[in-house]
Amino acid sequence: MASHAAPPFAPLPSPPARMKPGHWVLLVLGVLLSTLGLGLAIGGAVTLGADAAQRDGRYLVGDTERYRSTGYALTSPSVVLDPGSEGMRALPQIGDLASIHVRVANVVPDQEIFVGIAEASDVEAYLQDVARSSLGDTTLSSADQWPGRMSWLKDNERTTAGNRVPAAPGEQDFWTASASGPGSQEISWDLEPGRWALVVMNADASAPVWVDLQAGARSDLLGPIGTGLLVAGLIALVLGIPLLLLGTAGLGRDIDAARPRTGQGPGAALAEHAGRGKTPFSVYPLRFSGVLDERLSRGLWLVKWLLAVPHYIVLALLWVGLVVTTIAAGVAILFTGRYPRSWFCYNVGVLRWSWRVGFYGYSALGTDRYPPFTLASADYPADLDVAYPQRLSRGLVLVKWWLLAIPHLLVIGIFTSGTGATWSGGWEDGAELSSNTWGPSLLGLLVLVAAVLLLFTGRYWHGLFALIMGVNRWVYRVSAYVLLMRDEYPPFRLDQGPLDPTAAPPDGQGTVEGNGTPEPGNQPPVST
Repeated sequence: MASHAAPPFAPLPSPPARMKPGHWVLLVLGVLLSTLGLGLAIGGAVTLGADAAQRDGRYLVGDTERYRSTGYALTSPSVVLDPGSEGMRALPQIGDLASIHVRVANVVPDQEIFVGIAEASDVEAYLQDVARSSLGDTTLSSADQWPGRMSWLKDNERTTAGNRVPAAPGEQDFWTASASGPGSQEISWDLEPGRWALVVMNADASAPVWVDLQAGARSDLLGPIGTGLLVAGLIALVLGIPLLLLGTAGLGRDIDAARPRTGQGPGAALAEHAGRGKTPFSVYPLRFSGVLDERLSRGLWLVKWLLAVPHYIVLALLWVGLVVTTIAAGVAILFTGRYPRSWFCYNVGVLRWSWRVGFYGYSALGTDRYPPFTLASADYPADLDVAYPQRLSRGLVLVKWWLLAIPHLLVIGIFTSGTGATWSGGWEDGAELSSNTWGPSLLGLLVLVAAVLLLFTGRYWHGLFALIMGVNRWVYRVSAYVLLMRDEYPPFRLDQGPLDPTAAPPDGQGTVEGNGTPEPGNQPPVST
């Protein structure tokens, strides 16, 4: 039976952790280069994919959208492709670089349609005093064919007033590209310098105009641009990832140098009691604690989101390093069965920092003391540590972070996600299960209740705090497992309270006191 026992000892003092600035510089440079490189590489791959899709004269087309005007025409905003500067005229012809494709179909059956591109000045003269609408103002997505999704706006709010009926568009001779007739009509046009506009009308110049329009484009620049982006991204990744790994390893060594050695610290009693070849009697090899402040400000929680912004910025950088380090550690475990200690200490430090900020902020609101800017353990009401494993299974590293963790991830999703699922329809008429974000998560709701009670009463209910601690403890145990730090499967239990529970040894030798887990380095070897 588990119990919450206060540690019967005081941790021995350890030297303060000194993070070398050079390691931080390596980490920051590595994160910036890696993030930039990943973005460039993804952009280059997408651009090259688009270039492959437009081969053989094909166009990259968008979705078909429906447009309607109570006037006589639909016109696009004018587009200037050449401002007229001498420098621009010295560039290669725009038409050699890109072209566009437009396809229109009349929604009204048996109504012929016209589509054309011309100089904007000619279009303005042709449609002077003619009622018309802008394509940019009348977009209605295809989903609007079903009532209840989006309501129509009044036509007079979209249509430019006019009192003249235009002549048939096909009779005009100023069109650079045009097509007219029944059914679907298409035009392709190589870009040219000038100020241009697109016009869609009924072929007989009647009103209203109601069409489905699809536009596309192609460019011979996509291939060279994509190649350049991909190469630049790969170079940045090749430079950034080693710098990042060196920075995280250096910071991990800085943390490890300040840790209590074997036989010292909170985990020493557990490690000694376990005996040779036995694991300490604890619920899970992660030490997780958070001691509620006796006096909390009634209203400080209203601005803690602002006060914690510096921490959020640093944590964003640290978590990029954690993700890359975990991937690299996974490769190391796969081939050696060991988690590189310096990376392990860094990842523990990131989890520790995250928990301290969460305990101060909106994961618990358990203290008003501002969190320290350090990856190492510190004098703070909240702390976290993970026992360092001497050996890890090579096979589990391939499946535990996703497949084996699915049951826990579903539970954590209920705890921490604000997304709900709705079932629409019946079994006979095409039922649909859809998700929608409706409000705060279970953890967020618990913290909100605690915050409101704190605001009006100045007190934090200890039972509610114990439950919040249990939810957070579950989340961080699963995090340690998913991040490949332990092979032990997290228990399906909500261990409430500020300190980890301790469990009775299976041989009936009594209850081991302490806060649950040994320090890294004190864990006996376990077989894979």
